[in-house]
Amino acid sequence: MAQKSLDFTLDKYRELCRVLKENYTVFTVSEYLLEKPRENVAVMRHDVDRKIKNSLDMAKQEHESGIRSSYYFRYPQTFKPDIIRKIRNLGHEIGYHYEVLSKTNGDFSKAIILFQAELEEFRKICPVDTICMHGSPLSKYNNRDLWKKYDYHSYGIRGEAFLSFEQDHDDIRYLTDTGRTWSNTQTLRDVMKTKPGSNTPVILDSTDDLISWISLIPEKKLYVTVHPERWASNPGEWILWSFLDFGMNIGKKILRWRYS
Repeated sequence: MAQKSLDFTLDKYRELCRVLKENYTVFTVSEYLLEKPRENVAVMRHDVDRKIKNSLDMAKQEHESGIRSSYYFRYPQTFKPDIIRKIRNLGHEIGYHYEVLSKTNGDFSKAIILFQAELEEFRKICPVDTICMHGSPLSKYNNRDLWKKYDYHSYGIRGEAFLSFEQDHDDIRYLTDTGRTWSNTQTLRDVMKTKPGSNTPVILDSTDDLISWISLIPEKKLYVTVHPERWASNPGEWILWSFLDFGMNIGKKILRWRYS
């Protein structure tokens, strides 16, 4: 019997790109919000929280597979203009992964000023017309709450990677690799509200599960979020991030209890 390959590696990600390309037309977040396609659609997003080099490796893999996706970078943690430009030049969308309410301890007035300043730094490099909140699991503040008081359209933003989909109450299936599972069981804030009853739960513990599910039961609309630091390029990195994710999952359970 052939040995099953390790999950959450760049080789496994290449397999996922292949099956997505075979079953869907893949859009960036900005392209989807502009064109509003109705079926056989996959939206691809990357939250670049750490290990920015992995994002460039993934961007190259996607480019080779004929896929364009969206990459959201934090400021200043993953704000590396040279790598951002390389990813942009491969045809991918660049977005701003904002966390300003967490940074300002919930002060809305300071947060919106900081948002404008950080957004401007990104726009010195390339156009940015969509944004995505960073979950900031160690903070009690939800960064997307900023838009309960302000309107992101006022800052030349077409859409927010969560809110713009939720506002339409779309029937899109949202999946994220948070916690090294695709079943959305290890998320604290990385969740998306859609039409009630439109997303029946699916058990997708591994990327192989996801690949098989897409191949056998492709949904009309799929939204896939990937964190590049979670996908290892060598065995040592894979072991390290497996232990880190295990610890983070325990921490999220504690925080979920604390904030409930």
